[in-house]
Amino acid sequence: MASVSSRLVFYFPGFDPLDAAAHHRRYERSAAQSGKTFGLDYAVGPVQEVETGSRMEVVSISNGHETKSTIYVHDHNSIISDLRAPPIWKQIALGFKAGAEIITSGAAFRYFRHAWRFGLFFLFPYLLIFTGLVFSTLIAVSPLLLNVPPFLCLLSVPAAWLFFYKLVIPFSARFHTLHLFADWRFALMVGRDEPVARAWIEDKARKILLALETPSDEVLFVSHSMGASLALAVAGRVLELKPGAFDGRNISFVTLGGAALQCAFISKADRLRQSIGTLARDARIVWFDIQCLSDPIHLYKCNTAHLTGHADAAQPKIVRIKFKHSLSDERYRKNKFNFLRMHRQYVLGSDRKSGFDFTLLTAGPLPAASFVGLKSDEPPLTFR
Repeated sequence: MASVSSRLVFYFPGFDPLDAAAHHRRYERSAAQSGKTFGLDYAVGPVQEVETGSRMEVVSISNGHETKSTIYVHDHNSIISDLRAPPIWKQIALGFKAGAEIITSGAAFRYFRHAWRFGLFFLFPYLLIFTGLVFSTLIAVSPLLLNVPPFLCLLSVPAAWLFFYKLVIPFSARFHTLHLFADWRFALMVGRDEPVARAWIEDKARKILLALETPSDEVLFVSHSMGASLALAVAGRVLELKPGAFDGRNISFVTLGGAALQCAFISKADRLRQSIGTLARDARIVWFDIQCLSDPIHLYKCNTAHLTGHADAAQPKIVRIKFKHSLSDERYRKNKFNFLRMHRQYVLGSDRKSGFDFTLLTAGPLPAASFVGLKSDEPPLTFR
């Protein structure tokens, strides 16, 4: 394939509490590391707030060929901040409410049916906090259980409160439990197309339409984790507003550790499932999912289009990778049991040449479509 000279990238990050500036700093670090690995020179410009969104310009040079990539970071940090703003007790109550609604919507059953590890990921924060609440309750009522004077509850109840807030909450914070509660609340917002999510989607769709007025060799929609649902919803809305928006463009749509089914399995996610069908049936789009077995926080081996009622459409290609091929032995051993860390590895730098690298995908000289047929343990031919 011919090298890319200019590229428009619309990046939809996962549910990380990072704004565009923080994502930019992460990208700079990853580009520096990957540049050394693959022998490319990356120049990452600053984030600029412009009419079309939060934008950074990245220039890469490989064998004398220059590629200019304009990357728009469509983060949703303001929504995350709002979800994490209430007091802890309210975050817990709202988190359990969201969990119950995920179950009654039928989504939890579908997680376990199609990707049991993701089902366990759903249950984990609830089981952890529930266990803490049970032990706290036992402490509070211990005088009654031990048949000692009830007035001792005046001591046991504060002790239960201290146990929960000073031990359970700090321990659960190591596993980002309250953040995961917010994640499931946001999944419901997106799946149900609630006003906050819809306003965000509308804003990004209109900004992308404006950005698409700029010519480029390639247009890349790339998303990580929860960002897959947002990217699908926004791209679908772009085509609703302007069906010819992708005419004459080389469009690639890539999900990394995609969790679109997290939202799409919710019973009321009709509009999101419709967007999935729209993209799957659009012959102008090259859509592929990059998945890794070492990452339990996505629906491994699941085809998003097929499982959302579009079995008759062209199915996105599933590209399986292994992080052990892109990480040093030491780094892989250190992080392989840190599931949240491994889930972020899709968008972090590489220690070794392999068949996938985030910076190479988004700012390198190769067309995004060239990553479809690569093997995890073999770097692109250009970089072997």
